[in-house]
Amino acid sequence: MGWELRTGERLVLSIAEKPLVMGILNVTPDSFSDGGRHDNVDRAVARAHEMVREGADIIDIGGESTRPGHIPVDRETELARTIPVIRALRAVGISVPLSIDTWKASVAEAALSAGADIVNDIWGLKGDPDMARVVAEHRVPVIVMHNRSEARYDRFLPEVIDDLKASLELLDRAGGRQEQVIIDPGIGFGKTYEMNIEMLAHLDLLHTFGRPLLLGVSRKSVIGKTLGTDIAARLEGSLALALWGNQLGVHMFRVHDVLSTVRALKMWETVRTSRQKNPIHQNDAFGRSGLDKDRSYTDASGSDAR
Repeated sequence: MGWELRTGERLVLSIAEKPLVMGILNVTPDSFSDGGRHDNVDRAVARAHEMVREGADIIDIGGESTRPGHIPVDRETELARTIPVIRALRAVGISVPLSIDTWKASVAEAALSAGADIVNDIWGLKGDPDMARVVAEHRVPVIVMHNRSEARYDRFLPEVIDDLKASLELLDRAGGRQEQVIIDPGIGFGKTYEMNIEMLAHLDLLHTFGRPLLLGVSRKSVIGKTLGTDIAARLEGSLALALWGNQLGVHMFRVHDVLSTVRALKMWETVRTSRQKNPIHQNDAFGRSGLDKDRSYTDASGSDAR
């Protein structure tokens, strides 16, 4: 299955079998992983160029930290952080789609006018009553993330599905189209550690929406708690979850480590494609009697491949 997502009549994203990588560009002083690294225009532009060279398909620009314990920022501050960066990226010829990571309708509208293509809303159109209208009127793709203010559920996974359905209903009522939606399970938002693990284990349940899926789990605390690592040592866990998500049919990955993720996914996809194109049953490879346990098998160079 494939999807074509448009901003107005212009094709923005073509999503098919190859997974897409969204590079995170936080222009904030206090984001949990990279706060302060790209909080001026020149550094942000340099990082965006670097991520595109590394293989990023999308750049996601955020002007407000969403880490636990973050200090909310007002509209003016968020605009001052994000709009100059979006304009600069367009001015220097960054051609990949730009996503604005915000739950505020006025910030989304200004960002779209400045050159952004996609809205990434961590509150799934529920944080600002005008957001669904902005998305509908601008006819842009929107990432609808699951979130709750508290991790209280009677039936966790069914309620996640119901919450996301409610978000899509908001878009419908505003005159938007569900064909423009990308679904994000919201790992790390409104969920306990155990719930995050359960959600990751059952990402494929979200295919019920018939929409592309985005997974944003890069460097998050669920990795740190599982592996006992701080933020700087969560690459392996991030890559493992990207590959797990790819196995369960996730289409897009929001990440800090673009090059490592692109390489890991490429290796995975290369092997999977070969297997799909050349299905071989064990009996075909080793005869009707199966694998000879006493035989030494070698690789193409003749080296022992046991």
